[in-house]
This record gives sequence, C-alpha cells and structure tokens, in this order.
Amino acid sequence: QVQLVESGGGLVQPGGSLRLSCAASGSIFSTYSMGWYRQAPGEQRQSVATITTGGTTDYVDSVKGRFTISRDNAKNMVYLQMNSLKVEDTAVYYCKATQPRGVLPPWVYWGQGTQVTVSS
Repeated sequence: QVQLVESGGGLVQPGGSLRLSCAASGSIFSTYSMGWYRQAPGEQRQSVATITTGGTTDYVDSVKGRFTISRDNAKNMVYLQMNSLKVEDTAVYYCKATQPRGVLPPWVYWGQGTQVTVSS
C-alpha cells in the first residue's frame, strides 16, 4: 500500500507561481511512475504532467513551458512547479503513483488532492 500526501496548493494571482509537493510512502518509490492530475468543477480529471522512473517527462499541451514536474527518489517526493499561472489552471490537483506488477495490471494510488485557485 502506498500513501500519497499533497501540499502546496493555495490562492494565487494570475501570472503567479506555486510549487506542489507530493510525499509518498514505501521503500520502492524509485520504481513508481508518478504524475500530477487535476480536476476542475464539472470536468473530468485530466493528466497534467507525468514522470517515469527514468525521469522522462510529459505534459499536457496547455501547461507546456509553464509547469515542470520533478522527483527526488532519495526523499520519496515528486514536485510540480507551476509558473505563469492562469485562471484556467484552477482545479484540485492530485498526485498519482503507478506501481508496476510485471504482467499483471499495475497498482494505482491517488492522493487526497490539493486546491489551486488562480484569481485576481
């Protein structure tokens, strides 16, 4: 069982920055693929940024050039640096861990979410 705890959300003005953090339990964190997802009211949860065990990153087009995902395997942490925030970035942001199980479907874990509100 993996537990994920997000932090760092809050209220910020358009153009501002926030850094989200996700602390993961478990001794094999380095084997998990990690990601940040978000869900705005009335919308489906969407992938924002992902990072593989090897450090390969991917971003949804709307955040490319503004958001950066990173991980620190020594600390069991994953981060999302969000710059040049826009009103449309307002959502609850969730951390996701994917634990491989060979030929079996992977285990998937979610954090409880942290609210990001971009407003003037």
